[in-house]
Amino acid sequence: MTEWFEEWFGEDYLRLYPHRDDADAQRAVDLISRTVGLQPGWRVLDVGCGAGRHARAFMGAGARCFGLDLSGTLLRLARRVTDAPLIRADMRQLSIRPASMDLTVNLFTSFGYFERDAEHMVALEEMTSTVRPGGWFVIDFLNPAAVRRQLVPEELIQLSGQTVRVTRSVSPDGRYVCKSIRPPAGRQYVERVRLFEPDQISQMLEAAGVQVRHRFGDYEAAPLASDAPRTILLGQVA
Repeated sequence: MTEWFEEWFGEDYLRLYPHRDDADAQRAVDLISRTVGLQPGWRVLDVGCGAGRHARAFMGAGARCFGLDLSGTLLRLARRVTDAPLIRADMRQLSIRPASMDLTVNLFTSFGYFERDAEHMVALEEMTSTVRPGGWFVIDFLNPAAVRRQLVPEELIQLSGQTVRVTRSVSPDGRYVCKSIRPPAGRQYVERVRLFEPDQISQMLEAAGVQVRHRFGDYEAAPLASDAPRTILLGQVA
């Protein structure tokens, strides 16, 4: 059975999130670069690289960046904007040499998609295993408190010239935020993201051998508080 994230991340996905642009990516990369002390020539792996906006920003900072994503559509779009080597793979099984990266990142909620928490742990272990001792791993995730507080149950938006109905809910057990995208004709898309609390992700990272050194709530380095829009954790590999 095909999982939702294997079908959704294509060109319609990018049209649904037009506010996630190059300037947004640059702010994220600037925050990461100055916090970890990124140096020209660093090897950077962008897991869940999508259409390549973060990879391009890292290369602009002098890094040797590699992009990895499961979506062939998004990787084709990434090839238009970046010269970074691109790899199609599932984050639960990475074909990357262990300890070969100075920095590995997982940005803009490219996590939390799986049915079982054991799969999420495997994904974190796979990603962090690519980082050399003393190198950095960064995850940029949603903040569950902000998601619950700001949840818009239903709205109509314009997508590709069509009026699309978007509905959102938290699962009955409180573990997932779910979104349904219904165009007037054609296929329906569903997103389902695990609502990991910041402390839960920190504990998972520690179990994977990563010590969290910095926590931010947005790309301007605001504190990670309950009203922060993001959960941004930067840790060093032992």
